[in-house]
Amino acid sequence: MTDHTPTDFAALAALLADRFSTALPHRAAHGASETHITAGVPDAVCWPESTAEVAAILRFAQAHGVPVMAWGAGTSLEGHALALHGGITVNFARMAQVIEVRPEDMLARVQPGITREDLNRALRATGLFFPIDPGANATIGGMAATRASGTAAVRYGTMRDAVLGLEVVLADGTVIRTGTAAPKSSAGYDLTALMVGSEGTLGLITELTLRLHGQPEAVSAATCGFADMRAAVDCVIETMQSGLPMARIEFLDPATVAACNAHAGLDLPLIPQLMVEFHGSPASVAEQAARFGDIAAEHGCTGFRWADRAEDRSALWKMRHNAYPAILASRPGATAVVTDVCVPISQLPRAVEETAADIAASSIPGPILGHVGDGNFHAILLIDPTSKNDRAEAKRLAARMAERALRLGGTITGEHGVGFGKLGHMQAEHGAGWAVMGAVKRALDPRNILNPGKVVPLDQ
Repeated sequence: MTDHTPTDFAALAALLADRFSTALPHRAAHGASETHITAGVPDAVCWPESTAEVAAILRFAQAHGVPVMAWGAGTSLEGHALALHGGITVNFARMAQVIEVRPEDMLARVQPGITREDLNRALRATGLFFPIDPGANATIGGMAATRASGTAAVRYGTMRDAVLGLEVVLADGTVIRTGTAAPKSSAGYDLTALMVGSEGTLGLITELTLRLHGQPEAVSAATCGFADMRAAVDCVIETMQSGLPMARIEFLDPATVAACNAHAGLDLPLIPQLMVEFHGSPASVAEQAARFGDIAAEHGCTGFRWADRAEDRSALWKMRHNAYPAILASRPGATAVVTDVCVPISQLPRAVEETAADIAASSIPGPILGHVGDGNFHAILLIDPTSKNDRAEAKRLAARMAERALRLGGTITGEHGVGFGKLGHMQAEHGAGWAVMGAVKRALDPRNILNPGKVVPLDQ
């Protein structure tokens, strides 16, 4: 645990002027969470505009033993950016530029504060796009720090696959560059991969080199319903095993469908639904859609609804991306324990069915949805924020999900990350490897100022 004495921030105030604040409203805004997870507020907030300023902030923090937390859009779900021990929150909102786009190399260099939606707007004229889509309009830096993925990961991969190189400021203010613009490298340790997913515990990302993809010539999307969860998930498994190149394949249970219908004014049947999307040439998209239709029919699919027009597809995926607020609205006044796990595709039916049975037998609702094409699904466990019993029941269900995922050969989180919300399950997943993570943390951050209390053992 990192503790620090009250700090005189005069040097940072002089450096950053009105981009430095100790005002309570600013601090409180950086102490909020998307979910039930809460912590204290930082002692100060900084809005740097350059790597040099980030390095200066970290040199100051190192000298005074002050914790430092990076802040993007604030959309993380496991308390990643919250100030457990006070300190300085570094908000990257003013470092949100596209530095360079190289269409011939299909890459872009960006600052960490740019959001995925703003990046794709900037790329429209190039014929390229950035495909990682976690649902929330997160910042690219935050997505890299948590190794995010999302609805299109089944085809385009995760942030691990999308990040070619980084500029990172270490705990003592040293600036390093990892990776290159080359498609591959065998030169030493993969420091890019080490930083992607480190959740701000090893360094602050100030620049990213990203792999881009060509915008598909044709896109088609659809929803289709199934009699039960087993049939829907079995359809996903056969689709993946057939080698069909799905761009997205999402699962919504009946409770999620009901919430989305009410929130978006839709009328999808209240049965398990798959949402699918195909990318490619007009001919290949038509062929993929036909093949998927045949597979789905074999599993008893009903009610195919196609969305070929861009506006219809946009409405469909807006509905999916708004599933979280829709589910929250289904229990007025509720907050949520939001958890995710990822299992081998062969174990997905068992994992989903057992999770659904656990939730059905519990005292709280918990709609299930997810990116089932890569074995990743979520439960939104709705609780009365004033009820200790609700909170305890949600945490019990989330723990059972994590334990089940490990038992089935999976992981405690496929995309949300660890933060401090899932810290208690890290030993079970990694064994002695968790201590190795702690050793890496000590080597790069011996004073434990970078996002303390997250990811690694608490004594680091």
